[in-house]
Amino acid sequence: MHALSHFPITEKWPAAHPERIQLYSLATPNGVKVSIMLEETGLPYEAHRITLDQDGVLSPSFLSLNPNNKIPAIIDPAGPNGKPLALFESGAILLYLAEKTGQFLPADPALRYETIQWLMFQMGGVGPMFGQVGFFHRFAGKEYEDKRPLQRYVTEAKRLLAVLEQRLTGRDWIMGEQYTIADIAIFPWVRILGGYYEAAELLGTEHYPNVQRALARFVERPAVIKGIATP
Repeated sequence: MHALSHFPITEKWPAAHPERIQLYSLATPNGVKVSIMLEETGLPYEAHRITLDQDGVLSPSFLSLNPNNKIPAIIDPAGPNGKPLALFESGAILLYLAEKTGQFLPADPALRYETIQWLMFQMGGVGPMFGQVGFFHRFAGKEYEDKRPLQRYVTEAKRLLAVLEQRLTGRDWIMGEQYTIADIAIFPWVRILGGYYEAAELLGTEHYPNVQRALARFVERPAVIKGIATP
């Protein structure tokens, strides 16, 4: 019996490598944040593809790990004090993996909290607003006759892109020369605007050259390429 056997989710999605971090995810912007971070840090992990339906995030097995029925989630068999640790919420997972490895989060307290501030900017603003643009532009929301919701989220998404544009002026990354969890959190969401959401023209993303420059560097990173493809 291994440490992960106490978690009911492993009955539905068995661990072939129980000594590795178990990732339960899907290739959404929130999902790939964690797979990218795992690739960047070099931590061994095993990925399980979790669908967004009754057999996936709404199944009792997945809900036993994340009662909020959202991906991603992880189990680290070698958590704090050597005990298994289960975590959900992508921002919390990024912080945990950064602290576990000592990577992608500055050690200096002021820079550390500045990085966390931009992580929260993504969690509270970029993710929810960009996601609503996708819903109202690409998915079921596009069928609504009332276009005011779409316009509301488009306006806010443009404002957030402008904030990022200003922040990246004269900087390689959100924190300057240092690539951090802030970049790992933000750029999967920027990427999807011109990709799956097909919203580049709607948002005029070409008007944010600093954002596009940083995004281009981001998607060329080997760990990002692998992380986006996992699971």
